[in-house]
Amino acid sequence: MEDGFSSYSSLYDTSSLLQFCNDDSASAASSMEVTDRIASLEQRVQMQEDEIQLLKSALADVVRRLNISEEQQAMLSRKGPTKARPMIAALPLRSTVNNGTVLPKKGGTLPSPSGSKKDNNSPATKSLSHLPRFLLRPPYSTVKRTSSSEQVGPNNRKDSGVDSKSNRTRAGSTGSNSSGKKATENKQREPVFSADEGYVKMYLKGRPITMYMPRDLVDTYCLEAKADLPPKKLKLDWVYGYRGRDCRSNLYLLPTGETVYFIASVVVLYNVDEQLQRHYTGHTDDIKCLAVHPDKITIATGQVAGTSSDGKQLAPHVRVWDSVSLNTLHILGTGFFDRALVCLSFSKSNGGSWLCVVDDSSDHILSVWDWQREERLAEVKCSNESVFAADFHPTDANIIVTCGKSHLYFWSLEKGSLVKKQGLFEKQEKPKFVLSVTFSENGDAITGDSSGNILVWGKGSNRISLAIQGAHEASVFALCMLRNGTLLSGGKDRKLISWDENYQKIQTVEVSELYGPIRTVAEGRGETVLIGTTKNYVLQGSLYGEFIPITQGHTDELWGLTVHPLKHQFLTCGHDKHVCLWDSASHQPIWTKTLEDAAQSAGFHPSGATVAIGTQSGRWLVLDTESKDLVTVHTDGNDQLSVMRFSPDGHFLAIGSHDNYIYMYAVAENGKKYSRVGKCSGHSSFITHLDWSVDSQYLVSNSGDYEILYWIPSVCKQVVSVETTRDIEWATFTCILGFHVFGLWPDGSDGTDINAVCSSNSKKLLVTGDDFGKVHLFSFPCSQSRAPSHIYGGHSSHVTNVHFLNDDSQLISTGGKDMSVMQWRVV
Repeated sequence: MEDGFSSYSSLYDTSSLLQFCNDDSASAASSMEVTDRIASLEQRVQMQEDEIQLLKSALADVVRRLNISEEQQAMLSRKGPTKARPMIAALPLRSTVNNGTVLPKKGGTLPSPSGSKKDNNSPATKSLSHLPRFLLRPPYSTVKRTSSSEQVGPNNRKDSGVDSKSNRTRAGSTGSNSSGKKATENKQREPVFSADEGYVKMYLKGRPITMYMPRDLVDTYCLEAKADLPPKKLKLDWVYGYRGRDCRSNLYLLPTGETVYFIASVVVLYNVDEQLQRHYTGHTDDIKCLAVHPDKITIATGQVAGTSSDGKQLAPHVRVWDSVSLNTLHILGTGFFDRALVCLSFSKSNGGSWLCVVDDSSDHILSVWDWQREERLAEVKCSNESVFAADFHPTDANIIVTCGKSHLYFWSLEKGSLVKKQGLFEKQEKPKFVLSVTFSENGDAITGDSSGNILVWGKGSNRISLAIQGAHEASVFALCMLRNGTLLSGGKDRKLISWDENYQKIQTVEVSELYGPIRTVAEGRGETVLIGTTKNYVLQGSLYGEFIPITQGHTDELWGLTVHPLKHQFLTCGHDKHVCLWDSASHQPIWTKTLEDAAQSAGFHPSGATVAIGTQSGRWLVLDTESKDLVTVHTDGNDQLSVMRFSPDGHFLAIGSHDNYIYMYAVAENGKKYSRVGKCSGHSSFITHLDWSVDSQYLVSNSGDYEILYWIPSVCKQVVSVETTRDIEWATFTCILGFHVFGLWPDGSDGTDINAVCSSNSKKLLVTGDDFGKVHLFSFPCSQSRAPSHIYGGHSSHVTNVHFLNDDSQLISTGGKDMSVMQWRVV
């Protein structure tokens, strides 16, 4: 617990506040002028407000930690099915909106305030009874609580589109037929069971697919029987990656010691010291912007427009949520914003009551909201060009500064209207892009631009008062004003430069080319600085030391995934040409390697000694797992290699290519020697998935036109005898077509929306990844039509691959264009 409080003491120095409390300069007996006394009083009030907010944050963190501790103790001591009593129930909570995913468990961490009365004698109540009442009072008591089945939109309207998918797919369990592509008017033909022939025939895109079942199931099989939900569920455990490539101002340190950022549709709260992550998963698509309230507890995030799995349009919107409970407080702008949200900022001088938002419409509408009332106060067309930043003035909530391509605007909120003043560059050459903005202690605006200049604009003025020419050798992507008055600037030149109060350079640090240009800068604990880069790294360090990565991820579309057969490790590879071996326990990369070609697929040798990587160019290579050294390189065709699969005995490697062939290699010396056997020819479309039999004697393949073919790999011959293939025992089930898995297909599917399938090693669970960013968990075998599943969100792009770890304790999923890797705990 003491470690938790250390983060607060290092974030805030309260000694100056104590000096103020002992200072009598503001009293009537003081010899100071009235204006000076008023200014001193204002400064004292502001510091006291900051201290109160700090105490609120500290209390929130204490409650969270106490609750976690009690839950863990209860789980250890629990003998029956009863749940641990929640400690936080004793505290009044803000009114919340169900975010669709981080819901309170029964007896879990966050029951509704209505249930807190009966827990007034809980340990949490007793342990916190001595604290001042203002710390226990909910900060926003005016908000009316809504039913968890309702979504709140502007003007207290029910939210019709944004959260319906979230609630359906994240909170509960449902059948797969709720998540297919929108059904066409002509309903898909129903599957047919032939007891005489012993097969089930299903239809995808009108094409019949015949799947023969094992002989011993024919007599007892019933097509109309209903499958059960799986006995296990998934819980998001870790998210790998950070979106720095095309987003700005999305990295902050909270007083709890957690670093907050986002990737895909998940906001990550990462405590580096304790190596713990929490996740806000209320969004339904890509998050593009993030803002932290002055209270350091409330957070706003904005997402892009999207399409639900049943074809409905999902509106872009802003979600305001509590970073301690992870409960959604408000949803803003459903039906108002267009395309996406690109900028968010809370006001500072009026207690953070207002939120300014810029969307990604052609006019880039700037709007100001009273977010607690969900009311829009003003709106105006900001610019036809891109907008990169928008921020409230720190001492005047009626002033907003926006900047972007070819513009810098100072906005004044006057009687419900936003009035614009354009920044005058006068003798200064106007830059093509104004990329970043911050404010000095005295209220001056400071901007960084594409010419590498830092410009200072006098408080209340739209004219330049100071110019630092050539501050950087390239674009100034980020500006950050530290609490001690030091200005930090980060640029495309990968340099982090500190400037004193007179804008004289203090120190320059250059980050490695491996990490890429600096996209955003945030103040960390003590002298620590956080950096987000365009190559999706989050770095931590100081101005006088080295910066090391605390988070990293891929930078282009991600498809390749394979798990180590013996260890808690997995490997990912993607179109960014990077291969990374991860440790699932420490959540850290063991090694990374850069290839010459974009990678598409991967597969471990059963010994774990080597791993094969398939690329988009037809080349494939084998790496030593321990040293990452290159073992061998081969080329088969010119098309991408979609699947690399070793036989269970390790004596063969099957390679599925987009040229319709399966290339077969004999393997020796523990995966280090390869000789080509031949190629399997028979498919009329590209190869998508492969599975081996337990005895390594047979291979089954799926193709892009829904064929299921069987092979004798040692001679590259197709097996056409149904009586031979129907009773083969398969080592894995990664093919998306087959009798044991056909129940995973939702109603109305066109056959392309399931990208990956994987059975657990115990053969009790089956997981799929689809085109709608969803991970589905089924019972295995999944051989009843439209089997029910637990459905999980988090990815904002098509889920390209899924795989259980070697002991089935965890599941790994990869997102395509969202470039994220997610690790799920099987519970």
